Amino acid sequence: MTALNDSQYAAPYSEQLQVLASLQLERYFVPGHGADAEGSTHLTRVFGEKAVALDFPMILTEFPLADPQIPLGDAPDTMQRALTLAADAWGASRAWFLTNGASAGNQIAMLALGTLGDKLIVQRSCHSSTIDGMMLANVEPVFMRASMDLRLSLARGVTPQQVSEALTEHPDAAAVFVVSPSYSGAVADIAAIAKVAHDAGKPLIVDEAWGSHFGFHSELPTNAIRLGADLVVSSTHKLAGSLTQSAMLLLGQGPHAAALGAAVDRVSKVVTSTSSSALLMAALDETRRFLATEASTAFNRGLESAEELRVRLAEHGRFTEAREQQLAAEDTIAIDPFKLVIDTRSGNIGGFETYQHLAYEQRVVPELATDGAVVFVLGAARTANVDRFMRAIDALPEMPSNAIAARVVDPGPRAMSLRDAFFAPSEVVLAKDAVGRVSSDSLAAYPPGVPNLTPGETITEEIVDYLQAVAAAPMGYVRGAVDPAAATFRVVK
Repeated sequence: MTALNDSQYAAPYSEQLQVLASLQLERYFVPGHGADAEGSTHLTRVFGEKAVALDFPMILTEFPLADPQIPLGDAPDTMQRALTLAADAWGASRAWFLTNGASAGNQIAMLALGTLGDKLIVQRSCHSSTIDGMMLANVEPVFMRASMDLRLSLARGVTPQQVSEALTEHPDAAAVFVVSPSYSGAVADIAAIAKVAHDAGKPLIVDEAWGSHFGFHSELPTNAIRLGADLVVSSTHKLAGSLTQSAMLLLGQGPHAAALGAAVDRVSKVVTSTSSSALLMAALDETRRFLATEASTAFNRGLESAEELRVRLAEHGRFTEAREQQLAAEDTIAIDPFKLVIDTRSGNIGGFETYQHLAYEQRVVPELATDGAVVFVLGAARTANVDRFMRAIDALPEMPSNAIAARVVDPGPRAMSLRDAFFAPSEVVLAKDAVGRVSSDSLAAYPPGVPNLTPGETITEEIVDYLQAVAAAPMGYVRGAVDPAAATFRVVK
């Protein structure tokens, strides 16, 4: 097979896809639209003809159609070249492209871990896909509670000391799993956590969904792979700027790489679609090229814009940014500069009310609201409309929040494994009858989104009261609930 020595300025998968689209092939293969402009107007009038022309099945993008001089079967493997470039860009030993988001990455990571052990030390404020992955892999969780800013109703991270204590108590755990950065941009001390895990002989898995842009500019935190993580889930479509639902799995360089890499290979073959979107994979290839070759200067626009927003917000005086408040926590060593968290109570208005006025009246839409804060994603290479942003902020009325403030609610004792409880026969009962029963579902009050119940845990009266109060609050909801009011619960029969 022909070998090519690519630089980061190449995007081999994307480039091959574009050449294929330009050849005006007579298509007698899936997808059924065949890139026929007349027959696919239902698509082209929304997405344009170019997007439809680029919609190839992934297997064809490896054919040597781009260069008739290359003998059949001797074409360079454009996907492997793209993956090699991605691994190099993040400092990883290997990379996998994902077309079902970082959720798929978390699930693959958990299933891969399940081939290596059956117990995981895991941050409780992990994404729901991590809980689902543990359930599928029959991995027993040992939860570490992330710190919570109760004023802002935002979860942060865990400390190296917490990890050390968990490993001492559970030396039979197969690995450690943490989340960094948090939804609000709080960055944990991954280097120290990695050292603690490695000193105990355990690999560290990091959900870095919100940090896919880390390491590509001198003013950004270093990414988790370069800090010693062994497997990293990267949601490339978030701040790195790929297309929605495209993500990556990145493998570290340490002594755990061989076992983890082999396990990920096995699992990814089982759960990855054989019809992965060529458009999403090309977007990953192009985003990697952009990050590796342009982000060091292109991100200056976003950083300057973010700083101007912060300066103007401080000058206007009504609202307080929560940056220093978050940095005061012992589990947080840095804040992503592209996350702006405003303490809305400092301006005498609730977070949900702030979101509603900004989004529905001013058409300035935040990423997230809690009862006491709004979180804005500023865009790493984007120049924000600062004047419009400040006009919308200045127009906010004063009105205290009517929402239920977040609080730390202790989970009930575990009665069954995640997997056994999820697959056991179940029934739906009234909330009052669910107390003392074993949950079949994973339930999380939003905000802050930390799982209050996982399958196999005993339902307590405190949990029921809290979930119902959140469900009744403005913009509050319970993810995974049987009904919107959390009036009923699914329990093991």
